[in-house]
Amino acid sequence: MTVLTARPPPAAPVAKPSGHPPLRLSVKPPGPRTGLLDGAWWPRSRDLARELPALTDLLDPLWGRITRVTVNPTHWPVVPRKVPVTGHVVKVGWFRAEQDPHQLLLLSYHVGRWDLLIIPPETGAAAAARLMTAACDLRTGRTGSALIADELERHPAAPAEADPPARTQAEAWEAEGGAVALPVGMTAGW
Repeated sequence: MTVLTARPPPAAPVAKPSGHPPLRLSVKPPGPRTGLLDGAWWPRSRDLARELPALTDLLDPLWGRITRVTVNPTHWPVVPRKVPVTGHVVKVGWFRAEQDPHQLLLLSYHVGRWDLLIIPPETGAAAAARLMTAACDLRTGRTGSALIADELERHPAAPAEADPPARTQAEAWEAEGGAVALPVGMTAGW
């Protein structure tokens, strides 16, 4: 078994235009590996085939080409076997019992293994910021599920972080560009 006691500093990221929205990612600073997590990722959806290319676009220059990813399928409706990303294909595997459902395992040629907390896409911004900070704390030795459980226990979903209130059918119609209904007996003069 090989044990890494220090990690090489990440290469400077190369700025390049991307068709992806800004990535919501936080990683620990370079140095000796501490804890169970190397950072946190807050995807925008539960579509792994759509989310993974943006993640590898950022991490490939920092950690070396990401070749494999594993997830727990509990929170991913579809787990593709391969995902085409910029310049190569990433093989995707899944483990239900062996892998924490709130963690993503990444493997690369240069650095080896990286474990990221997966923050659920529906998480509010304040909770996500706290989770990203906790995952990158050098003193944290908690799993992804333990961090999520701690967050839910300490900060139950506040009304501002919950789903917006439901709109009436008329409000939804109006917001989507529909016309206001005319009073009974009136006709539109087109």
